[in-house]
Amino acid sequence: MKISASIYSNKTKSVEALVKELDDLKVDFLHIDCNDDLSVFDDIEIIHKISKTPTDLHIISSDPEKYYPYLIKHPVDFVTFQHENLTAPLHLPKEIKSKIGIAIVTETPISVLEQYKDMMDFVLFMTTTPGKSGGLFNKENFKKIRDFKLAFPDKKIHVDGGVNDEVSFVLRNMGVYSVVSGSYLVNSNVIGHALHNLRNDNIQSHILISDFMMNKEELPIVSSKNSLLIDALQSIEKYCLGFTLMVDAEGKLTGLISNADVRKGLIRKINTLNDLTIKDVINPNPTKITNTFTISEMLTLVKNSKFPILYLPVVDAENKLVGAITFNNLIKGE
Repeated sequence: MKISASIYSNKTKSVEALVKELDDLKVDFLHIDCNDDLSVFDDIEIIHKISKTPTDLHIISSDPEKYYPYLIKHPVDFVTFQHENLTAPLHLPKEIKSKIGIAIVTETPISVLEQYKDMMDFVLFMTTTPGKSGGLFNKENFKKIRDFKLAFPDKKIHVDGGVNDEVSFVLRNMGVYSVVSGSYLVNSNVIGHALHNLRNDNIQSHILISDFMMNKEELPIVSSKNSLLIDALQSIEKYCLGFTLMVDAEGKLTGLISNADVRKGLIRKINTLNDLTIKDVINPNPTKITNTFTISEMLTLVKNSKFPILYLPVVDAENKLVGAITFNNLIKGE
């Protein structure tokens, strides 16, 4: 996952000094907030003279057309337009070569992005109040990110607002492409240490699993009472997660079937494949966690496991399935 440093969040250092420090630390992008102020291109011109780090411009304006000549003269790598401020459709000239993003606030449904799908390369989720530094990440956005990935699987996801080391880990796990970090990163006493924490998997976090897990409604599930092997295989195929979960009539977890479990079942019955049933591929005692686990507790469990864990069913105190955690995006991202 890429880290984009919000340079205007630091009020004590000059743009030149901060950019040089961030360059030395190999930050991925330089994020520039533009609250309807054309003078930001003066800073962009300065940045381009002293740095080769990609620039990431977020424009909040009801009159985006006035920025087009500046974007052509001072090209940036990423430019984002704030949806809520737009009063007319965007018609970008072909001379603008930047990757195009649309930003939305927490309260805005992702359905509004349908109108931009042919022009946008990415979405920017504003997870605190746009233009204000130091806010807390709104956890409602975890669900919005999952919904966006399903609705627009070919678009990248950027996140801006309240990103610290805890939130960064969760977003990496969810397959987010880039995060903007302001106060946590550029106002840190030691910026290099903060940048390391944003990229680090060895964190202490009190965020609950229930805050960001895939909910039961989003998961592949088959009944343990009357499902056939073909039902399990079709469930795995449909959801493309590499597994399906089994529950009884009360919704309690009774097992997990993964691609590996299917492979093991085939090996055991290679000479009598016609006799293979769903019971031959079930793991009746999969590693699982409860929805009251924190990230730190989950990581301790995973690190102490004797075998690799790619997904974890999440249950409540009565062993009823409530969700799951997968590590597919985290592994691909790293």
